Amino acid sequence: MFSENYSLQQVFELSQNALIGAGTSKESAAAVARSTQLAERDGIRSHGLMYVPIYAEHVVCGKVDGNAIPEVQHTRASALHVNANSGFAHSAIDAAWPQLLQAARDTGIAAMTIYNSYNCGVLGHHAERFAEAGFLGLCFTNAPASIAPTGGTTPVVGTNPFAVGVPGNANEACIVIDQSASAIAKSEIMLRARTGEAIESGWAFDANGQPTTNAEEALKGSMAPAGGYKGFGIGLMVELLAACLSGAVLGKDASPFSGTKGGPPNTGQCFIAIDPVAFGGSGFDQNVSALIDAIATQSGARIPGSRRKANRERIEKEGVQIDADLLARINAHIKA
Repeated sequence: MFSENYSLQQVFELSQNALIGAGTSKESAAAVARSTQLAERDGIRSHGLMYVPIYAEHVVCGKVDGNAIPEVQHTRASALHVNANSGFAHSAIDAAWPQLLQAARDTGIAAMTIYNSYNCGVLGHHAERFAEAGFLGLCFTNAPASIAPTGGTTPVVGTNPFAVGVPGNANEACIVIDQSASAIAKSEIMLRARTGEAIESGWAFDANGQPTTNAEEALKGSMAPAGGYKGFGIGLMVELLAACLSGAVLGKDASPFSGTKGGPPNTGQCFIAIDPVAFGGSGFDQNVSALIDAIATQSGARIPGSRRKANRERIEKEGVQIDADLLARINAHIKA
């Protein structure tokens, strides 16, 4: 059963109020609420409102500090190092964002790493944010271990997504690539476990390393890497950039993003902004246009990021339907 439709503004307010009610500062709550709003807007429900009760629960139990103040160090002309202080990644990203973009404008390329951090929502939205500012954006984030190396059964790296945002005309992203090292995002399996739906074959293994379509058993086991050993290699690359480079906790040692077990996961992120003009002049735009044309002219082919844009246009008009049970769990954190 669904409640009446919620507008995207109402989604933002609902999320922010629940987080504030759980003990989050208004500024941090707004940053996370914007991320939630964007996820629902783009039809990425596994990263949207379903995470709000988890975020709130983690503030209450101390897995994330809702009042943390990020510390930004500008260590080199084009390098920033941010301590999220066990707070929300969204706030830490926002704290250093203006300096990162200015450094990229000044030097042609700039990067920031974040440590003592937490789940940063849909990584592709940060990549898109780069593109809207005119930069080619590369984004990486590590997560609690859920993928075992090929031939092994013990998870070593997380789903560890990476994202790429490509600038186009009118301050828009013309390509957004957002994918994880796993065959599917773990949040999708969490969503299936909550609804009792079976997962697709090839998504995960049980605790004994056997393929499973049972979401609950999958959460006790490990995620299947995308493309076998190649997927694990991608996850390892992200771990090197987001955790090793930043000084964050390795995925194998981080507490889960779900449940209340353990303290703050203190994972990390890495963001790189590249000014295309500094490296290829107008040649970048021409080549990107040629690539897009080569994809778009093929019947049935889809440019990465186009599905989100289609969802965006529809949901901005229709609003968001919220399951009654989910709505009750979110409202439980809102103080009268």
